[in-house]
Amino acid sequence: MKEKIIIIDFGSQYSQLIARRIREMEVYCEIMPLVDIEKIKNGEEKVKGIIFSGGPASVYEKDAPTVNPEVFNLNLPILGICYGMQLITHLNGGKVEKADSREFGKAVLEVENSDNPLFTGVKKSSNIWMSHNDHITELPKDFEIIAKTDSSIAAITNNNGIYALQFHPEVVHSECGTQILENFVFNICKCERNWKISSFIAEKTKFIKKTVGDEHVLLALSGGVDSSVAAVLINNAIGHQLTCMFVDTGLLRKDEGKKVLEYYKEHFDLNIVFVDAKDRFLNKLKGIDEPEAKRKIIGNEFIEVFNEEIRKLKGQEGAKFLAQGTIYPDVIESQSIKGPSHTIKSHHNVGGLPEDLQFELLEPLKELFKDEVRKVGHELGLPDTIIKRHPFPGPGLGIRVIGEVTPDKVKILQEADDIFIIELMEKGLYDKVDQAFVTLLPVKTVGVMGDQRTYEYVAAIRSVNTIDFMTATWSKLPYEFLEEVSNKIINKVNGINRIVYDISSKPPGTIEWE
Repeated sequence: MKEKIIIIDFGSQYSQLIARRIREMEVYCEIMPLVDIEKIKNGEEKVKGIIFSGGPASVYEKDAPTVNPEVFNLNLPILGICYGMQLITHLNGGKVEKADSREFGKAVLEVENSDNPLFTGVKKSSNIWMSHNDHITELPKDFEIIAKTDSSIAAITNNNGIYALQFHPEVVHSECGTQILENFVFNICKCERNWKISSFIAEKTKFIKKTVGDEHVLLALSGGVDSSVAAVLINNAIGHQLTCMFVDTGLLRKDEGKKVLEYYKEHFDLNIVFVDAKDRFLNKLKGIDEPEAKRKIIGNEFIEVFNEEIRKLKGQEGAKFLAQGTIYPDVIESQSIKGPSHTIKSHHNVGGLPEDLQFELLEPLKELFKDEVRKVGHELGLPDTIIKRHPFPGPGLGIRVIGEVTPDKVKILQEADDIFIIELMEKGLYDKVDQAFVTLLPVKTVGVMGDQRTYEYVAAIRSVNTIDFMTATWSKLPYEFLEEVSNKIINKVNGINRIVYDISSKPPGTIEWE
């Protein structure tokens, strides 16, 4: 049983960033919607500390997200951040009220008690990042102030291991934020640096063998990083009890099926079955333009394909498990934590599956962020051509053709996307960005080609830079490069006469358009 820090998510856009910061310290961390107090009391969960995240609500509002007050009797260190601080205050008898003036952006932290273990090595005065409408007007009993800003109480604590910060230590704008989090994790929670990729592989291999036993496993192989790493990890554990099924949905990149099969046959000893299901997927999507509906249809159709194909596989009738390359951001974005947060989108690997699934799911990577998956792939010996490949969504081009999906639109998008990716590679830019693609918009505009009027689609180029895919910034690609790509797509792809470049970050946007 591995020790961990748990983060109770109250809807903050920074919850995932807190988890990333802690995992970078080689300490395992999970984001949860609530505290399972009984499991902790019974020793089923080896929790070393608890963090309350920030969030958009106010503690004095009706139905504001909260926790069972018994959490304060677990004798575990607790750190509240922003809303988490206000909730700790509220539940312990203090008072939180709407501030006369909101505090957003940079502020100066003034530490009043440098001897407190939370502030070991922290400068007396440093820049921090604030984001709050409410403030503490009355301290809870037995709490003391250990830091302030010009306009608010910035940090409080008591003698029972409870700490709370009004600012966000997890963001880069808080100069001593990492030091504060390290102090909580190591000085206060007494965690050890034992979250390592090599130990993860050993643990997961053992887990897969024990879970699967003599049963068979099917895996949806897409050729992307996540499913490839999952396939090799599972294959190393159980060998040919694993059957990888590559389904050509008709929604893949240009010539994707052919390229993927050739590559895997050359480099890996995997048992792969190829299924051509282009027509059935495209037929199912006729007349459907709502993003969630498309995702659900594609997810359901995948399972239908698996159910049908498994009956055709001699000796595989008893396959019990469906393996997927689900990763942690998929899980987080697909679950709705009642109250503070909402489902952003249903991922094909998570929310797109039917309720009456015929298989037990095997998702060995669902604890990992994308960069951690790549580290696992490197440890397993996968080449950079796989490890560094940009992510491709489970629903494929079904969510990159905005609106109704038709064979003609898919063909147009495949050609445009292929040009963009090839140009990135040839100009040495592919490995400098983390995800790049073209989206076809349900909009036509007037253009002029060869002195003739055209009325064709608009395509959007999208390229982002990110560490964990939970947040992302748009890539600052050279203007000359964008101009060249735009000209090539418009000149070579019939059906597109205008290119736009998406300069939205995540948040507020998501990386994919749908």
